[in-house]
Amino acid sequence: MSPAQERLSQVQSHLASSEVDIPRGKESILRKSPDDIVVTCALRTPITRGGKGGFKDTAAPDLLVHTFKSLISSSGIDPSLVEDISVGNVLAPGSGATEFRAAALVAGFPETTALKSLNRQCSSGLQACVDIANAIRCGMIDIGVGAGVESMSSQYGPGAVSEFSELLDGHREAKNCKVPMGVLSEQMASDRKITREAQDAFAARSYQRAEAAQKAGKFRNEIVPMKVKWVDPKTDEEKELVVDKDDGIRSAMSVEGLAKIKAAFKEGGSIHAGNASQVSDGAAAVLLMKRSTAEKLGQKIVGKFVCSSVVGVKPLLMGIGPWKAIPVALEKAGIGKEEVDLWEINEAFASQCVWCVKELGLDESKVNPNGGAIAFGHPLGCTGARQVSTLFNELGRTGKKVGVTSMCVGTGMGMAAVWVKE
Repeated sequence: MSPAQERLSQVQSHLASSEVDIPRGKESILRKSPDDIVVTCALRTPITRGGKGGFKDTAAPDLLVHTFKSLISSSGIDPSLVEDISVGNVLAPGSGATEFRAAALVAGFPETTALKSLNRQCSSGLQACVDIANAIRCGMIDIGVGAGVESMSSQYGPGAVSEFSELLDGHREAKNCKVPMGVLSEQMASDRKITREAQDAFAARSYQRAEAAQKAGKFRNEIVPMKVKWVDPKTDEEKELVVDKDDGIRSAMSVEGLAKIKAAFKEGGSIHAGNASQVSDGAAAVLLMKRSTAEKLGQKIVGKFVCSSVVGVKPLLMGIGPWKAIPVALEKAGIGKEEVDLWEINEAFASQCVWCVKELGLDESKVNPNGGAIAFGHPLGCTGARQVSTLFNELGRTGKKVGVTSMCVGTGMGMAAVWVKE
């Protein structure tokens, strides 16, 4: 055998043994590597009721300033090392690009820190985190922040969607993109035979879990309190408040109580204000970098980003997005659903959550164990980033490792991501 043939044989032998030795399944994503994309800080403001709660008079950029300042102080990161920030937002004109860049400067990031805003509907906050993770992974940047913010108090309403042109209105599937989500969710519930009783039971459980979690202080480690000015709607008196908890969580909610609420979108329908996500205000932010960078800087590693998925579905079936996105993300991670310890699935409507959880065959005790958007709200652009802090907080509290965040997305999409707690 010639030297060249001998060397080739050695290489083939090494490759064969390496393939056998590569960890599969959960073991593979628990393994640590210098190139892991890690999270060193994930936090959020409280989530408050739109038009009524603690942030009703606070602008979205101001929420973002506070969140950014808290991220810098909590992590101890030198803000000049952060190269890019991505902010998810749905309702602000231009997705708030100008105001959010200004907010970053006010918060203490230098002019050398770039910023963009983006809008992928309800998954905007997650997309922001994923964009930063992928920018780090491909070498475009070393350190970045994924964030999300929404002031539904000031910007929610019919003006958030522009009129369709004759061209768009003339295409049946395209025209379905502007069907109100409550209407299409009502139709989906009817078509997929998701009963009101099942939806109300899911919603009641969300409220009860959130109430119990709040009373036990389970959200305390992920929330950064914020001092704001608030106008009393009864007296018009301006007051200074410290908002330190989610104020949409209602106590003593039950299936019996929810059954008394009138359907919102159809006479005799099943969807109402009690089994759909709340209109809310809030912000969240996630600091990401490679493991090697975090170790060099002495940053405490909270966990790591593994992979994500984004899929499209029919616009009228927007709610099934997690059902389609989650298996794709799990396949990319090389794990099965039984290897996931915790699921954070956005509760846009109880109807779509009930259907997705059932069709995916998930253990309900692992899905939103501390409640979800039905109980404490869904500030559209914020939720995807908020889920990251909530997921890592609960994984750490319970000593678990693998978690998945996911949501349905307006106009017919779904998104999911796999995370590992350090």
